[in-house]
Amino acid sequence: MSVDAARSEEGFTSARATRVMAGACRAAGLDDGGAELIRLGENALFRLASVPVIVRVARGQEWLPTARTEVAVSRWLTGEGFPAARIVEDLEQPFLIDGHPVTFWHLIIEGDRKANYRELGGILRDLHSLTVPDGLVLPSFHPFDKQELRLDRAVIPDDDKVFLRKRWRELQDKYAELKFETAKGPVHGDAHVQNLMVDDQGRVILIDFEAFCYDHPEWDLMVTSVEHHSLGWQTDEQYAEFVAAYGRDLYDWHGYETLRGIQEFGMTTWLMQNVQEDERTAAEYRRRIAGLRNDDAPRDWRPW
Repeated sequence: MSVDAARSEEGFTSARATRVMAGACRAAGLDDGGAELIRLGENALFRLASVPVIVRVARGQEWLPTARTEVAVSRWLTGEGFPAARIVEDLEQPFLIDGHPVTFWHLIIEGDRKANYRELGGILRDLHSLTVPDGLVLPSFHPFDKQELRLDRAVIPDDDKVFLRKRWRELQDKYAELKFETAKGPVHGDAHVQNLMVDDQGRVILIDFEAFCYDHPEWDLMVTSVEHHSLGWQTDEQYAEFVAAYGRDLYDWHGYETLRGIQEFGMTTWLMQNVQEDERTAAEYRRRIAGLRNDDAPRDWRPW
């Protein structure tokens, strides 16, 4: 293992992410003074004070191909005139700092409202109608790839790890039997309403291309479908607007329950990466793992 990769195996804390961000800014010729950590999740996101730029720090070197895909997708969508987050064009990206891929993005100045579910349905419909150019090589959707890394590194009770690994194998078996009937195309891969932003001009913009791929559109529809039918995070009216804008309700599909299991598993293992950050995160992880242990119980999960 290289020195950079070994370093990236250390805990991905806010302090470590800040050091990596500062190093990337030096390499890019940007001032990191006054930079603000605005999110620590799958990545760390920083807002620079010196220029209107967001710095995105990935968890480890194994995410370098993903970062390269994000950059390529942003360039493609921008060229198509699609409303999407834009990389900083005059930098060769991604950077690799101490084993962490780092990318730089133009700041989106938010307006006075959030995107709604009708807009999410519409933007997914438009995205799925695009034709991926021959020069853009996108991965397939791999619902289980990140889970092994997350389980290996998670600081959680051993019995949780045993349970999650067993569930992981069960879901893989179910997925192997799943039959899709739709054509493949561009897929966002993490298509929840929080990955839309409304700027100060009222434009709805798609962000976060980390899971972008070439696969079946069901992967994008499962997010909101599960949030509604399983978690109750939208009203019936909000979900109806999403379905009307897109033109399909995934709940009616025979594969919904399998995708529900995959989505809920991913939501739980995503959160468990940060259980050491604060008690609020740890408490929500405990709620989610308890829900996975009792599939028939109502979910009391909180949006994160």
